[in-house]
Amino acid sequence: MVERKEYLEALLSWKDEQVIKVVTGIRRCGKSTLLAQFQQRLLKDGISSEQIVSVNFEELEHEELQDYHRLYAYLKERLVPGKTTYIFLDEIQKVPEFEKVVDSLYVKPDVDIYITGSNAWMLSGDLATLLTGRYVEIRMLPLSFREFLSLTGLNEEEGLAEYLHHGGLPYVAQMNRTNEKVEAYLEGIYNTVIVKDIEDRQSRRESDPAKRKITDIALLKTIAKYLASVVGSPVSIRSVTDYLISSGRKVSPNTVDDYVEALTESFIFYPVDRFDIVGKQLLKIGKKLYIVDPGLRNHILPRKTYDLGFTLENVVYLELLRRGYKVSIGKLGNTEVDFVAEKQGELTYIQVTADMTAQETFDREMRPLTLIRDNYEKLILTADHLTVGNYNGIRVKNIVKWLLE
Repeated sequence: MVERKEYLEALLSWKDEQVIKVVTGIRRCGKSTLLAQFQQRLLKDGISSEQIVSVNFEELEHEELQDYHRLYAYLKERLVPGKTTYIFLDEIQKVPEFEKVVDSLYVKPDVDIYITGSNAWMLSGDLATLLTGRYVEIRMLPLSFREFLSLTGLNEEEGLAEYLHHGGLPYVAQMNRTNEKVEAYLEGIYNTVIVKDIEDRQSRRESDPAKRKITDIALLKTIAKYLASVVGSPVSIRSVTDYLISSGRKVSPNTVDDYVEALTESFIFYPVDRFDIVGKQLLKIGKKLYIVDPGLRNHILPRKTYDLGFTLENVVYLELLRRGYKVSIGKLGNTEVDFVAEKQGELTYIQVTADMTAQETFDREMRPLTLIRDNYEKLILTADHLTVGNYNGIRVKNIVKWLLE
């Protein structure tokens, strides 16, 4: 098993706290493994096995527990009087009205609850209302570049090429990677997310007539392919709709909005707002979408030409999320800064480029940062080594070294 140290430490830091621990993330990013590792840590620390109750709703033997009444009775029976019972519910979104079970257990003494889910809607609607202030979300991503290198044993140069091409899903890093095997594995995950998670989403929303159903999987995949092709560029529901209409599809903006929402809720794409650097406020238009894994992007969008710059930008975005930053796109007049990363009130302005050795590129990447008048950190990340240095307070770093920090 791949040990995800940062996520494991995050869970341990919340152990025995009176909040529900919710681990979310795309399928096969390691959520179930994380729970298993946490349970092993509990046993190592002297917690008895009878105090640990674990249900994985992907397993057929637990299918009958997808009825929330039966699930509650099953869990209640296994509570250990006078000791803390640690309850783990994996892929809980498969249980309609699971929030009633979680809420009832939460109010009992000596119960510590951990749940996982592969779809963001599990934290919306009824659950969010019922459990406001009662849960903490730990958002799990595929392997970082540092984790990928550690697992594969590759050197930095070979590792970066593999990481950008095949991605960082944990099993991809462990397998004997050939293009054919990685492609087959990613195909399975992609189809499972597109079909199975959307199906789970439908069952949860059947009671809400305001929510349109996702019925056209071909349309969903077409939209996903388009979004993968415009990673790093501003996108809107109107621009996606116009693209589909120009391709011969008759579709309304409302339908497109629902389908894009389904893709973001299943953690395939992450929307990023724009931030007015002068006014220090978020803007309502001009969002960008980034994809959860570069390997998945290459699967969705096979192509002959390789847009290294946008791929690196995507990798930097995900790494900033891993490091706990809130990320937005910076707008400064008619210019743009790739990322404004905020943590604990401090900002970092970041530009990402594949190569800065050409003077024209150097000037283009520097210009937006030179226009910013505040004193927050300004950083350019590049794949080249020749331009690394400090230019009047603007630091240029090699992206590989930054990823390994």
